Amino acid sequence: MRNIAEFVKERRKEVGLTQEEFAERTGVALTVIRKIEQGKSNLNMDKVNLVLKMFGHELAAVSSKELKESES
Repeated sequence: MRNIAEFVKERRKEVGLTQEEFAERTGVALTVIRKIEQGKSNLNMDKVNLVLKMFGHELAAVSSKELKESES
């Protein structure tokens, strides 16, 4: 599975937007877009979801129990 950084960068480029244009359309700061695309780990989930919603996706918290069940 691709990570979020790769996904966002590839999709942004597919739609032909610069980081600046993408930040403006998603309503987040340019620094947030840069941090996401650089794979930074200390991101605000709400901001990441604003970006992912542009592509019809969303992050959600998952319990360790749910992860174990899905691996079975």
